[in-house]
Amino acid sequence: MDRKKCCVKLSVQPSRGLMDEKFVILVQNVPPGSQVTVHASYKCEDGHSWEAFAHYNANAAGTVNVSEDPSLGGTYSGVEPMGLLWSLRPVPGSKPGLRMRKVNVQTPMEVTISVYQGHQTEGFVDQVPLGSVVVERWYMAPGVRRIPITEGGLTATLFLPPGPGPFPGLLDLWGGGGKLVEYRAALLASHGIASLALDYLTAEIVMETGKAVDNQYFETAYRLLQQHPQILGSRIAMLGLSLGTSVTLNMAVYSKVMKLRCVVCISGSHVQPADGSLEQILACFDKNADKTRVTEENQMIFRDLLLPIPTDPKLKADVGRLQCPLLLVVGEDDQNWPAHESAMDMKDMMERAGNGHLLTVLSYPNAGHLIEPPYTPHVRASAFRSASTGRQKLVALWGGETAAHSRAQEDAWRKMLVFLRENLYGGRNPSATSFSHL
Repeated sequence: MDRKKCCVKLSVQPSRGLMDEKFVILVQNVPPGSQVTVHASYKCEDGHSWEAFAHYNANAAGTVNVSEDPSLGGTYSGVEPMGLLWSLRPVPGSKPGLRMRKVNVQTPMEVTISVYQGHQTEGFVDQVPLGSVVVERWYMAPGVRRIPITEGGLTATLFLPPGPGPFPGLLDLWGGGGKLVEYRAALLASHGIASLALDYLTAEIVMETGKAVDNQYFETAYRLLQQHPQILGSRIAMLGLSLGTSVTLNMAVYSKVMKLRCVVCISGSHVQPADGSLEQILACFDKNADKTRVTEENQMIFRDLLLPIPTDPKLKADVGRLQCPLLLVVGEDDQNWPAHESAMDMKDMMERAGNGHLLTVLSYPNAGHLIEPPYTPHVRASAFRSASTGRQKLVALWGGETAAHSRAQEDAWRKMLVFLRENLYGGRNPSATSFSHL
């Protein structure tokens, strides 16, 4: 391919969009049948660089459409419109154990999409691309408001959708790594749900007292949503991932304060002391720490800590008492939690109790533990500091096969949004606060 005779046109539409929004990558004006490599690069806020690439052959018109044409090799293969995002991986020579997570949701993820001559696999930084485009991927839609919350002893951030409201609300809990993780709550607010991201393991009050928060901490967060003038106090949901699932189920079943409209639990379990505190839940894990397995690569497998699923009802949240719809999202290759086994046991418990009609289970073969918003790059293992064990650093094996896990993330997110809208809007039209384009 002669660069002087070839005026390659590269376009990405939309060039600015939400993180869960698909884009179309089009390469035009290359010689018919020629080989090209489409490449994505991203530099994280922590300074580490990630890349993905795919090999294509141009058609008779000299065009490659990534949404329609199959990748013949690279970090993914086949027709994968968003493969250049979900197959992003640390560049060669990066330190091991990296995981991509956006910290500042008020700035976009800026990804450079480039096209190179031939089928390339390495050395992209040393080559001149035929064309490049920078695309912006946002967690916050225009008009979403980010409000730090410290009242009531909380360490939290509230994201309000654009407009006057009132909006349904959601309490968003992450897992055992602690910290205030905002990106999922920001994206949910971009879809019309006022969402409170809550730090409960490394919150300021925990740092000050050295003690785990009690159940009142979560009830305080619920009340903050309930009493907010722009939030519908009777339409509040709770979402938990990993350890956040334990807390979510505990509060949904036993709290006399929290009257939840629906609950979403991702990659977690109901195995915990019935009607217990966070401290008791964590003690339950510590007691079984000797069940931890270690792979040849020195990666930790924690799923056995809660196996076998106990038959003693005092060792499980009594989901048979749930009075609101529950959505369980599980990966069948989860190496961190026995999410699939737990989901099957919860299904049995609820069917026996007569509330099985409230349960929806989304179970994904070859998906791992970290089921995140769509197009989040899959990491099978990464460095992890557990907030409950003194921030000891280790490498956790999360599980999952990249393509299957990525499809699970996309499918689960779409179905979760439908589930939340059906249960939180209750017939109200959410279109005014839902965004497909920025």
